[in-house]
Amino acid sequence: MTEMIRRSAAAQAAALGAGEVSSEELTRAHLDRIAAVDGDLGAFLHVDEEAALTSSREVDSRRAAGEELPALAGVPVAVKDVVVTEGQPTTAGSKILEGWIPPYDATLVQKLRAAGLPILGKTNMDEFAMGSSTETSAFGPTRNPWDRDRIPGGSGGGSAAAVGAYEAPLAIGTDTGGSIRQPGAATGTVGVKPTYGSVSRYGLIAMASSLDQAGPVTRTVEDAALLHELIAGHDPLDSTSLPEPVGGFAEAARHRDVKGLRVGVIEELEGEGFAPEVRARFTESLAQLEQAGAEIVRISCPNFQYALGAYYLIMPSEASSNLAKFDGMRFGLRVVPEESPTAESVMKATRGAGFGDEVKRRILLGTYALSAGYYDAYYGSAQKVRTLVQRDFAAAFEQVDVLASPTSPTVAFRLGEKIDDPTAMYMNDIATIPANLAGVPGISLPSGLAEDGLPAGIQFLAPARADERLYRVGGALEALLEDAWGGPLLAKAPELAGGAH
Repeated sequence: MTEMIRRSAAAQAAALGAGEVSSEELTRAHLDRIAAVDGDLGAFLHVDEEAALTSSREVDSRRAAGEELPALAGVPVAVKDVVVTEGQPTTAGSKILEGWIPPYDATLVQKLRAAGLPILGKTNMDEFAMGSSTETSAFGPTRNPWDRDRIPGGSGGGSAAAVGAYEAPLAIGTDTGGSIRQPGAATGTVGVKPTYGSVSRYGLIAMASSLDQAGPVTRTVEDAALLHELIAGHDPLDSTSLPEPVGGFAEAARHRDVKGLRVGVIEELEGEGFAPEVRARFTESLAQLEQAGAEIVRISCPNFQYALGAYYLIMPSEASSNLAKFDGMRFGLRVVPEESPTAESVMKATRGAGFGDEVKRRILLGTYALSAGYYDAYYGSAQKVRTLVQRDFAAAFEQVDVLASPTSPTVAFRLGEKIDDPTAMYMNDIATIPANLAGVPGISLPSGLAEDGLPAGIQFLAPARADERLYRVGGALEALLEDAWGGPLLAKAPELAGGAH
């Protein structure tokens, strides 16, 4: 089964449909892989073997009875631990929620179950999705499958590492400022942030409600499209859910024709601060697209230079409000001081013990930005910058079909290298944050190997509600690059080749 779990999710689904393998066998093979490598990798916080196998047997029975099943039925999936799952612990990577088992499923989890995807378990993440390296998890870091001394990106490093290490063919991530796309670049996988509101946020533990968006983490563009189609759609339980139907993503991914497609290169996101080899792989990828008939256009988005600063006022402001519910009163951790156990002292003790340093830092930043006398100067000004970023996108998309940049300024850095320097850590998201501020969709896919033989990523952005453009350009570039490489980039990972962990 080693060869089978290395296939794409689409290929695994085809094998299931053809009777080459059962869902139980496929799920067991992935569980065996997790058992073999995850003690070292740390991609999972919880593995639910019994529930996953029970689900797989149900799918096998339905298939044997001749029932017509959804495209990905029987293919296992992993879910980021910020998405609530009935009957499985959901901690958001925080001690304050350690051991909490939700009484309900997030809407996207309901869709996964209804489509017959066995849920392998919950993946590791930066605490409350606050981080770019999966080092702020209260339960230990996740390591990069390419190099165990490197970070897998964040906050969704667990989902990306699980997919990159063949522990799961599919995973769910969430992206508030790049937490799906940046780990994709760090691990040589594919990550998509859908249009804001196109995938329900009901059941996501909120960090910043106007920025958070769930999306697919996979090894191929087609797989991302298939998973995206499955989880997308209007949800009356989410007040920000878009009413329009979505679909056609897989067809766009298989189209692989970019003739006449106008690709805008964002001048503000490719120069100073981006490593030379990352820029080189980006330029080579654009050259492949140009040779295939795409038109490459230089585009200036002048207000993108202010996006990082605006984000780190808006995001912590919303986070400080959203995290107020974790007070030791209703659910999760409760610390009761021996002396004077008042409501106020219980809240103080619980939050002091339950939140990590990065979460506390962002709560303090956000509370300050929202405080009387500072609201207009900080939060209000940041929202004005957000509007300017949105206008830059609108102007750019009048000239081009999609925008392009490197996903991250560097390849995966070493564990511990930036953990004590918040500003350096925040800079990892400089290219991904603008999309969240504007609500537009983005995709990251591998662009090749850069420093130290580690993967780099290329990012494409499209107008809101035009996610299919990402799959068209992404699928085409993926095919072009794999022809040049002689196969998928993950096959070049020294620690993954030949089944080694």
